This record gives sequence, structure tokens and C-alpha cells, in this order.
Amino acid sequence: MSKKFAEPARKRILIVDDHPMMRHGIAQLIAAEPDMAVCGEAENARDAFDVVSILKPDLVLADISLPGKNGLEMLKDFRAILPDLPVLVVSTHDEALYAERVLRAGGRGYIMKQEGGEKLLQAVRQVLSGQIYVSAEISTGLLETLSGRRTGSEGSPMEKLSDREFEVFQLVGQGQSTKEIAHKMHLSAKTVDVHRANIKNKLKLASLPELIHYAVRWAESHAAR
Repeated sequence: MSKKFAEPARKRILIVDDHPMMRHGIAQLIAAEPDMAVCGEAENARDAFDVVSILKPDLVLADISLPGKNGLEMLKDFRAILPDLPVLVVSTHDEALYAERVLRAGGRGYIMKQEGGEKLLQAVRQVLSGQIYVSAEISTGLLETLSGRRTGSEGSPMEKLSDREFEVFQLVGQGQSTKEIAHKMHLSAKTVDVHRANIKNKLKLASLPELIHYAVRWAESHAAR
């Protein structure tokens, strides 16, 4: 008499992205795999928190750029509330600018959307197995930093900024006013001004107009492709 063996349960994945077409594309990619399934979707951090305790995913795939609370802040909240929940960030933003920040915030990996479906599935499985996923280039840089062979001063000036300051800097570069930044980040205008002053000092810029000019030029050169 032949024995039947239960198939292992599919890994449950929650997708957090504000673009419906992107969520649909990733969901289709995952649905074609025998070992994983999409258990839910969310378009912002608030919705993700509403469903994560109900759906109990094995992994969250999340973008950095989300309406309201951004992906980095969401990661920190997940780490505080659900420290064992792995989150893999999938974004159009340059990995060199964000990967280390994502790992510091509690993420388990970073992959750019341009890498394509095969690489994404590889990253998902690697994170599900308990490992961290970043590109070979970023991995080498992180190891050099940890070993003391590369100091923070040798990297991008942006590495001097906190995550909050970096977000404010990006919004300044997009031409947003103090009032607009305060509304978007749910901060007071005074707090935004303090962040801008700290950014100016850390980047050794002489004035606010110089900061705005620098931020705009930086934003143009690092626009998501």
C-alpha cells in the first residue's frame, strides 16, 4: 500500500507597494511557484500593519517609497513589534543609497526592481532560508565597513545623515517647502527646520539656498530609473 506524504505548506508572502500594477506583477510571479503564495497585499504602511497580525506572513516584500510613513520607518516599527518577521525591500531606488539603511532598520535584504523576476525569487528564497540578500557589490562594501577597511567618511556624504534627515533632504531636492514636508512626514514645521539645519551642518553647506541647490542637483542625478 502506497503512503501519502503531505506536501510542505507554501510560504506566505505579503506584498506592500503603492503601485497596483507592481503588486499584480509580483503576485503573478509568486503564484507560479510551487513553494510560495501571496497571502495579501497592502498599499501603505498603515494597511500593512492592519493585516500583518491577521495574515501572519512568512515574509513581507515591501517598497521604500510608500505614501504616509515610508518603508524605512515601517521597517523599524515591524522590528519593534514583530522582530522575527523577515522583510525584503524591493525598490527602484539605488541599492548603494538604501541597502545599508534598510539592514540597519531591520530589513533582511534589498533588491532593485530592475533585477527581474528570477533574481527576485532567488532573493525571496534566500531571505526565507534565514539569510540576508544584497548584491555582491554591496555585500563587499558592508564587509569592508565592518572589518574597518572602509570608514563612513570614505562613502557618500549622505551616509552622514540619519534616516529622517535623508528623507527630508530628498523632499527638499524635490522642491517641497517646509510646510509640504511637515505634512508629508507628519512632523511640525519647526522639526523640519531643525532637520534642515542639521543636514546643512553635516554636509558643510553655508546657507539654506545652498542646501536647496545641492539637494535639487542630487535629486536630479539620482532620479529613480
